Amino acid sequence: MGKGKTIFLGLLAVLVLPFGISLAEDPPSQKKKESYTWRTAPRHSSGVAPDAQAHANQAIVMVMAADTFGWRGYFAVHPWIIYKRAGETSYTRYDVVGWGGGNVVRKNYAIPDGLWFGSKPKILADQRGESAEALIDQVEAAVKSYPFPNEYRSYPGPNSNTFMAHIGREVPGLDLDMPANAIGKDYRPITNPVGMSSSGQGVQANLLGVLGFSVGLEEGIELNLLGLNFGIDFNRPALRLPSIGRLGMDNVASQDDGNLATSPDKAGDTAETAIAEPSS
Repeated sequence: MGKGKTIFLGLLAVLVLPFGISLAEDPPSQKKKESYTWRTAPRHSSGVAPDAQAHANQAIVMVMAADTFGWRGYFAVHPWIIYKRAGETSYTRYDVVGWGGGNVVRKNYAIPDGLWFGSKPKILADQRGESAEALIDQVEAAVKSYPFPNEYRSYPGPNSNTFMAHIGREVPGLDLDMPANAIGKDYRPITNPVGMSSSGQGVQANLLGVLGFSVGLEEGIELNLLGLNFGIDFNRPALRLPSIGRLGMDNVASQDDGNLATSPDKAGDTAETAIAEPSS
């Protein structure tokens, strides 16, 4: 077998293996959400966020991500950020949603910790108390300074992951580590190919989100090839892989104090839950 063929087969295995693992962990035959349409998919509270009313005296900032709708859920995630100041009894949520045109940055588009069209969110960042209070003004400023408020492309970006990566860069105190399957997080315009990584604690060089690398305290070492990311996280040891996102230790230490929400109406929020076609 020639050297070129060996290299090709090696690259093919690296690309296919993570997708195979993703399928094995969540086979289509057992994927109930695949039977949903975007109109009927559940979007009630997942119970991931603390009850805002029970934690009224505590500031909270959380970043979440859930599998995207339908078959794209095997490849990518949709992230969002929620926060509340001490004294507030409801959350504010921001994410980017591409349908409908106009400004794609949506405020309170859905329940703070709601299922994303049937998919339960995972926590990417969790800050509480005084540390969270100090971050909220920075988060709001980052939302306002997002450079692509009227642009959206599922691949390679800018998209919902581009938006969250921007917040991570602008607010390094979040300690945000976007997973490897957050396609679009590495998107950078061709006029600005080098800068901070999405954690705000590393460096990145990338061309339009399809070719580049990141090195940082949170993300470790990560290579981007055609929007697919491969790397190693040394902070909390894990492999960073497309489709899977992360294979190893959890990236966020639990701050559960036993008072997390446990029922669909425990998010302490009045955000609208209008059904709209998902685009990320």
